[in-house]
Amino acid sequence: MRVAEFDFDLPSDLIAQMPPTDRGASRLLGLSRPDGAIAHRTFADLPTLLGPGDLLVVNDTRVFPARLIGRRLPGGGLSECLLIRPAEEPDTWVALVHPGQRLKPGSRMVFEREGVALEAEVLSRHFHGRRVVRLAAMGGGAVREAIHAVGHMPLPPYVKREDLPSDRDRYQTIFARAEGSIAAPTAGLHFTPALVDALDARGIERTTITLHVGYGTFQPVRAEEVEQHSVEPEHFGVTAPAAAALSRALGAGRRIVAVGTTTTRTLESLAVSEGGHVAPQSGETGLFIHPGHRFRIVSGLITNFHLPRSSLLMLVSAFAGREHVLAAYREAVAHRYRFYSYGDAMVIL
Repeated sequence: MRVAEFDFDLPSDLIAQMPPTDRGASRLLGLSRPDGAIAHRTFADLPTLLGPGDLLVVNDTRVFPARLIGRRLPGGGLSECLLIRPAEEPDTWVALVHPGQRLKPGSRMVFEREGVALEAEVLSRHFHGRRVVRLAAMGGGAVREAIHAVGHMPLPPYVKREDLPSDRDRYQTIFARAEGSIAAPTAGLHFTPALVDALDARGIERTTITLHVGYGTFQPVRAEEVEQHSVEPEHFGVTAPAAAALSRALGAGRRIVAVGTTTTRTLESLAVSEGGHVAPQSGETGLFIHPGHRFRIVSGLITNFHLPRSSLLMLVSAFAGREHVLAAYREAVAHRYRFYSYGDAMVIL
């Protein structure tokens, strides 16, 4: 299948640059998985679209301020470092740095904010522009605390503004607990405590999994054929209570609704025994879901609107059918839905 088949036209002014004024105030496009029927709703309508016995699965990962902005040592030229994930040694990280051509092994940078300083030394160079850097809090102290003091929230590249103090809250879901992501599981951004209470009152069960979102979420599909693409592995974990909830739902034939593509990739990566038993498990998943994938666990999906030609759009198309999804996207553009991380949502049932 050709990547060009997942293209669509999107006016740039529909790319949301700020979250809604009130969390949970987003619009919700409903898409029928069997026939492609479309309905226009608000996210507050979600409890009426789900039923008692449905199992809602959310990702409880937490975004950390992974973007470091500072200067090179010596010289003072502007430098930037995006922490992707911890490396093997203590206080070492796999990172992307800028300007990459000048930051070779042995190069040093310093990042300062509100009286806290963090120094980085480039240790080694790897594929796709990756570096391994060693961090040290200048003056002593814990590196993690220094990262939180000097770091910026890693807003996606299509958000054309600097991060604001408010992004530290608004670029987290209300479920965020396990720190480790450099991008939010954005379908979860629409939930509020009041909406969760309404879901509970309707008898909708809920459980959490963890998938730490990595740089691969922004990775463009450069291949011409879909099957030639691969996604970077990301760490996931499914606890015993979550595994038990999934096993009960599968055993009873109840609907399992994934909140977001990250949750979907995690669930579809799990080992499931005969009879629908899911065991607690953790590890890395590099599962690339595209049309042709047979869904074993997920039977409903809540998701934001994704980039043209992206692996996330291919995942949604695998779930609901490419023609249905692209028709829904055209409808969303015509009705001026807001796109991408801080945009509106769709529910596919």
